[in-house]
Amino acid sequence: MVLSRFWLVIFISSLVFIIVGISFNREYSIDSVINGKKDDPVLIGEKFLFQLPNAIKDSLKSSKEGIVILNLNETDADTTYVNLEGQVRIYSGLQKTDGLLPTAKSTIMDIILPLLAYLAFFAGLMQLLIDSGAAQGLAKWLSPFFIKVFPSVPKNHPSISYMTLNFAANFLGLDSAATPFGLKAMESLQEINPDKDKASDAQIMFLCLHAAGLTLIPTSIIGYRAAEHASNPADVMLPCIITSFIGTIAALIIVGIRQRVNLLNGILIAVVFSIIAAMLGLLLYIGSLDLIEKNHFTSNFSGLLLIGIILLTLGFAFWKEKRFAEKNTTVFDSFVIGAKNGMNTAITILPYVLGMLVAISVFRNSGLFELMSKGITWVFAQAGLSKEITDSLPVAMLRPFSSGGSRGFMLDAMRVYGPDSFTGRLSCIFQCSAETTFYVVAVYFGAIKVKNTRYTLSTMLLVDLICVIAAIFVASWFF
Repeated sequence: MVLSRFWLVIFISSLVFIIVGISFNREYSIDSVINGKKDDPVLIGEKFLFQLPNAIKDSLKSSKEGIVILNLNETDADTTYVNLEGQVRIYSGLQKTDGLLPTAKSTIMDIILPLLAYLAFFAGLMQLLIDSGAAQGLAKWLSPFFIKVFPSVPKNHPSISYMTLNFAANFLGLDSAATPFGLKAMESLQEINPDKDKASDAQIMFLCLHAAGLTLIPTSIIGYRAAEHASNPADVMLPCIITSFIGTIAALIIVGIRQRVNLLNGILIAVVFSIIAAMLGLLLYIGSLDLIEKNHFTSNFSGLLLIGIILLTLGFAFWKEKRFAEKNTTVFDSFVIGAKNGMNTAITILPYVLGMLVAISVFRNSGLFELMSKGITWVFAQAGLSKEITDSLPVAMLRPFSSGGSRGFMLDAMRVYGPDSFTGRLSCIFQCSAETTFYVVAVYFGAIKVKNTRYTLSTMLLVDLICVIAAIFVASWFF
């Protein structure tokens, strides 16, 4: 219900804002909102050639291409004049994201199709884990811990193994594997959900912990920083880990209190401290490496772990091949059946992803998000936050809506202020310590057709806010 209302509010308010902008001549054309593409120049006006200042008029006449570019606004992109037989179009600024129709197309081509491939492959591997008995064994081994956090989940339930694989994939930065494991976990939890239209306590706890996104090796962030020629691309790794860990603990406490989960039991505390010890051990090892060794390790660590998971799964399936024969199937046929199920899941979530991304596209291109962003930034500036912090806030504000959009702001911050600036580093920490909240809620609950998400969205947004505050303090402490 909350997600539905949010979707309606941002969609309707954005469209009204566009109409008002056209009515008061704040916007010249709405074609960019419908058909424009990201980073295209924005049409801000049209004039006849004789109406332009003499200097621009003469430059257009002498230009063979009929194009003149002037840097009239230092805070924006160059203003471009294009002469079309006496009618001059004026462009300034770049479009923030794809328009409505290109977003609808790219949702299928750039998101659903790759996701379909990921889901098919990893769902096939998960089917091998199920048929070989590995999933049941993993669930049995981890049940003592999981029943403390998920008291409504029966002991040795298959969802435990799927949640474990999802958390492990997130922890190791394996985003392509985390989503298929997570969707399988939600489907498994839905089987024991007494009210199929309402999110269960276990589903809410799982999704909030998933969205907190505890990550050990933020490989993508390190890669972006390396591409921007940061002196030490991996120097934000420890702040990212600390911030995401704070977010994970916050999610566990907030949801745990809401669901009256006993968080002060020995097993849970032991597991949390074991994770902390493992993180510190790996960080100490990475800290002992020189710059080249560190970059090599962080760039290969996640990939090697992914290969290791695949190898272990296939190796265990080969070892337990008799189990497949007992079920009148083979290892390969089992993989194919799982892959087909993964493809069906991808098709199921398409409408949910499409609806959310199109609404966010209109929201950003309408200018309403930029207006709200500037307003919030101004409020924080008046509250005493330094300009270095307020300059990075757009990344934090856009992160719950769009990973690609916030990534764009992050890259822009590094290019404008420098990858080794406080603003550039804080933007990276914002990007890696939170999740695309609205996308995650739409995808995960859409896959199992849950209509009432209860307090999931509000809790995830609160955790996002905690991550933002934690990131500011952690970055200030480190840099």
